[in-house]
Parts: sequence; structure tokens; C-alpha cells
Amino acid sequence: MTVRKATPPAIRWGLLTILFSLFALSPLLQSGYFWGAHDARHSVYFLVEFDRAIQDGVWWPRWAPDFAFGYGYPFFNIYGPLSTYLSEVVHLVGVDFVNAVKVVFGLSVVFSGLSMYGFVRRLTGPAAGFVAAMVYVYAPYHLFDLYVRAALAESVGLIFLPLCLWGFYNVMDNPRPRALLGAGLAYAGLMLTSNLMALLFTPLLGLYVLVLGLGRVLDRGSGSRPAPSFTFRALWNTFVPPALALALGMGLSAIFWLPALAEFRFVRVDQWYSGRYDYHDDFVYLYQLFSPRWGFGISQAGPDDQVSFQLGLVPIVLAIFSLTAVRRLRGGVLRRQVLFFQGLTVAAALLMLPVSARLWEAFRLVSFAQFPWRFQTVTVVTMAILAGVVIHVWADVHDKPVQVLIVGLIVLVASYPFVQARIVPPAEGPVSLAGLMRFQQTADEMTGATVWVKEIPKWSPLADLYIAGKPILSQVDYAALPHGVLAGPRSHSSVREVVEYRAQEPFRLTFNRFYYPGWRAYLLDVQTGEVQKALPIVPRGKLGKMTMDVPAGSHLVLLRFEDTPVRTAGKILSLLALFVAGVLWLWPYRHLRRASDLAPSG
Repeated sequence: MTVRKATPPAIRWGLLTILFSLFALSPLLQSGYFWGAHDARHSVYFLVEFDRAIQDGVWWPRWAPDFAFGYGYPFFNIYGPLSTYLSEVVHLVGVDFVNAVKVVFGLSVVFSGLSMYGFVRRLTGPAAGFVAAMVYVYAPYHLFDLYVRAALAESVGLIFLPLCLWGFYNVMDNPRPRALLGAGLAYAGLMLTSNLMALLFTPLLGLYVLVLGLGRVLDRGSGSRPAPSFTFRALWNTFVPPALALALGMGLSAIFWLPALAEFRFVRVDQWYSGRYDYHDDFVYLYQLFSPRWGFGISQAGPDDQVSFQLGLVPIVLAIFSLTAVRRLRGGVLRRQVLFFQGLTVAAALLMLPVSARLWEAFRLVSFAQFPWRFQTVTVVTMAILAGVVIHVWADVHDKPVQVLIVGLIVLVASYPFVQARIVPPAEGPVSLAGLMRFQQTADEMTGATVWVKEIPKWSPLADLYIAGKPILSQVDYAALPHGVLAGPRSHSSVREVVEYRAQEPFRLTFNRFYYPGWRAYLLDVQTGEVQKALPIVPRGKLGKMTMDVPAGSHLVLLRFEDTPVRTAGKILSLLALFVAGVLWLWPYRHLRRASDLAPSG
């Protein structure tokens, strides 16, 4: 007779987390796509451009060749690429661009729920983790991110916020090698997904580590133990492990953030912080945090926004119950964390209100959050954790699985009316480079410019070719060629072009590409193709187009996008960090090799 083993509670509640999360995916299973959502087109065309670079053999894309009507823009050099990488993997196995994006949206829902479940389960238990995951997945702002904003990077980033808290909690609790690795990977994932979320969340993560660390020092002085020790050694042992984990995460993601930080000054940002992007028009009014209104419009000045900024009825109720629950907590570590997350919830809510306008001015919070309502990224995390704590404090949850399931179901049902997407056809037509041109023209989107561009273009000769369905064989500005000069393309790609020319006199060669550091030009021998000399590139005109002075005769000119020293340094740092990560992963197995070396032979 076979005795069937019972499924462990952690696995059981984890499977229920996945099952209940699937209901949030229902709009993704419909045919079509929610093209009318705020950033829906962005995510698809980010992938189109990313795939263009991958197909040209660029394994870490930095340049988007067709943005700004074909003049190009260093988008992937300053925007976290991980969510687009995931979409590209799905696309490369045969899924079209739109459905590849939808698949990653779906994965972000399931794995964000699992990451919150894992963290709260670590703090309290699996039943509490399940409820916390439900609050996290079905938080109105999370659904707003998915189906109203269609913000792919932020949706994927919600996976890493609980993972960072979980990873650094483990490091503080037991700084073993794999704990350091887990925290480092979680932070690197956040940085590579959304640098804006990383900027917003890193100071809060630092405060969390500080609360945990000081709590550990204070606990050493409790009861019959001696007074708390604030010696250098005690502080070193407490705070160095999380600092090492942070350093590992920074190292793993250095390939992205180091060039982004150093070369961000070479792009124009004025257009992203003024006009309709002015944060003064996006403060949330107090009643909006509680209003059940839902919409698919945009945020605008005043209280009559066409979208919802509600915190959610059930999350609010559970957060209020946490005020009572915290009194019943026995463990000092958990109690301090709950107080921290309660305070963080209130602080984040206040920073969304007009009353905090002076703080936004004083601390330049626009560089961290861009819009006041983006602080809901914080509240969805903290309120989910507080909901889990309420379940933990509730009477013996192990004897009340049905009641816990009912709470999870209530969370789902309360938010399910918001699980909807407006499926509309693309106004620009099917996904194509012609569609991208129309998108940029009608929506004034993805027309970012470098600092050498004095006048942001509204159209271009390249866009005419895309609309006509003709291939781009060269980006030489033939209209600017002097009379008598003959020039033609030898090869052309998103990041490279070889042009052959014949001229009786020296002249200035101009390309229809924005200049940005990394673009380099070389004069090649027309017969052998060997480099004769480097050609200095000078951005000229209102569009800052790349120009170079070339000599008379018959020659080849190579224009190529290369790594700058800071990009090379970022790659080296990430490779070194990968080596360290490998060592940390293999560290627990070192005793196995030692044992095999000492084992008797034969």
C-alpha cells in the first residue's frame, strides 16, 4: 500500500498564488492588442528597434536607428533593456512582436505575485504570503500599469521590488555567499529593467537595511544580554554584507548604468520635463486615493483626471487593520519592519499630494519619480506586505485555510472590474517601420534628440522612404553632396555604413544621422579596405547631423557605432561581477571537491 505524502504548505500556497494570478491575465488572452493604452505602442516599437540591432549582430544594443524619423537615438543606452531582452527572446522563438510583448506582460504578473509571496512567506508564513501576493497582483495601480499605461518596463520591475527586499533581508539575517548572490542578482535585475524605479527604490531599500541593521544591534542588548554595541566591529559585521550585495548588483548591471550615467548628459531632456510632462500638473488629490473611478484617459492638471489613482478598498482596509495587528506581534524584527512599512506607506501617499510640492522642489524628486503618482510603486509594495502581516496575526491560519482563500478571493473580486483592456486596432496600421514613422508623427513620441540637435525634427527624407515601403540603402545626405561628387553605398546596417566615393576636390560628407559619442568614421583604401586614417566627426546644422571632411580621390568611408571607454569599462565591470557571482554560487560546493580529493582511491 502506497502512502501519498502531503504537499508542503509552501508549495500548496505557491501554486494557489499562480492560479489566482492567472485571472489578471484574461485581457491578454483576447485577440488583438490594447493599442490605445498610454505606452502600448512604445513597448512594441522598442522591441522592433531592439530586434533590428540584434539581427545586425549587436548583442547589447544601445542605438535605436529608426527613432527620430530615422535619424536615430541612443535609446537603449539610457533605458533599462531587460524587459525588451525578454520580449526579444520570445520573439526569436517565432512569436510576432505584439504577442511577444503580451507574453512578457503575462509573465510579469505571475512572477511579481510569486516574488511577493516568497518575501512575505519568508517573513511570516505561506498563507500570509498568498494574501500579500493577491493584494500585490490586484492592486489597482498594478492593473493601471498593465492595461491603462501598458508600461512594460515598470510591470517587469514590479517583480524585482519584493525580490530586493527578500534578498537584502536574507543577507542581514544570514550573510552566506548565496544570500549575497541572491540580493545582488535582484538589485541588478531592477537596475537593468528600470533605472527610474531603481533610483526611486534604492534610497528606500537603504532605509530598510538601516532599520534591520540597527534593530539587530539593539536586540543584542535586550534581556539579560549586555547593552547594545555600536562599536566599529559590530557595525562592520552588520552593514558590510548588504553593502557587498549592493556592490555586486551594481557590478552586474554596470554594463548599463555606467554608460547611462556618464552619457546621459549628451541627450536632450528638456522635452521630457516640461509641457505635458510637467510634474506640477500630476499631483493626486486626497479623495482620488479612495475614489473607485476607473478610466483609460490621461493624467491632467486639476482633480478631474481621466484615470484612477486609487489605492484600492481592500488594501486600504487591511492596511488599517495592520495598525492593530502590529500590537500583537511578539518578535521585535517583524514588528520594526511592519512599523517601517506603515510609515513608508503614509510617506509615499503624502508625496503624491499637492501638499508635498515644496519637497519636490527642494529635493528634485522629479529626477527620481518623474510624476507624483508614481509613488504608488511604493504603496503597492508596502500595502501588500501589511496585508500579509494582518493574516499572519490573525488566529491560527494553519487551521483556517478556507478563510484565507476567501480573503484572497475578496481581493480578486474587488479589483476584477479593473481587469480590462481596450482592444483597438493600431491607428498607424500593422507593425512596420512605416507604422513607426506615423506613430512618431501623430503622437510626437520617440523623437528624442541628442544635445547637438537644435531643432527636433517633425519628419525626414528617410521617413518618406519608410512610408513608401522602400529599403534604406544609405543614410548619406545626397542633397548636401557638392556637384560632381559620385557616392554610393557598399553596405548599410543600423550601426554601420560603408560608402564609396569619387571626387576631384576635398569635400564635406554628411550623414542623415544624429551625432552621439561612439560614432566614429574612418577613411579606407578602396582596393584593400584597410584603414588609412580616422576622420573627425563634427555635428552640424540644426539637426546636428554627422559630417566629416574627406580628401579628393577614390576612397571608402566607414561610419560605425562603437563602444566608448566608459561603455568598455561597464562591460569589464560586469564580467568581473559575473565571475564573482559564479564563485558565490559554487562556494557551498567547495567541501565536496575537498572530500573527493581526500577520499581513498581504489
